[in-house]
Amino acid sequence: MFFKVIYSLDKAVEKITTGVLVFCVLGMLLMTVSNIVLRWFDSHVLWFEPAVRYLVFISAFLGGTIATGKRTHIGIDLIGKYFETKKMWKAHRWVGRIIDIISFVVLIYLTKACIDFVAEEAKYGRADVFIGIHAKYLASIIPIGFGLICYRFFNNFVLSFSEKYQFKIENDEGEGE
Repeated sequence: MFFKVIYSLDKAVEKITTGVLVFCVLGMLLMTVSNIVLRWFDSHVLWFEPAVRYLVFISAFLGGTIATGKRTHIGIDLIGKYFETKKMWKAHRWVGRIIDIISFVVLIYLTKACIDFVAEEAKYGRADVFIGIHAKYLASIIPIGFGLICYRFFNNFVLSFSEKYQFKIENDEGEGE
């Protein structure tokens, strides 16, 4: 039951993240193409370019969140690949668990540092950075993004102990341990 709840929450986060990512990409595309077309008529919308920059920033964190959940994020995993080639699946899973928990701990510290940064932006940041939005709200993209990735690493770690919901690489047949 516990693993099913964690898995369901993880899938909900993935669906929401994917939906927001699609919205961001479509928004970036629409604004960029609109500005290109408007330039043909010696016009443009002034706030489209900064909006696209912030949408790219949001998209990077959302993409990282999705990649983390699917375990397709960038990583150097020499030990894991060694165990994979030797078909030592239990050892391979433990390497994945260790990577997940270390990444989770590092991201907790990064998220905390980013929350402190947002607090500084709230005190000293400009009130009108982009179309009247205070800098603290734009800076809050960073801890939210790191927090989502941190959450996905934690879920990967927890679900790796479930036979039903763990990320499958290959069948455990022919265990080389």
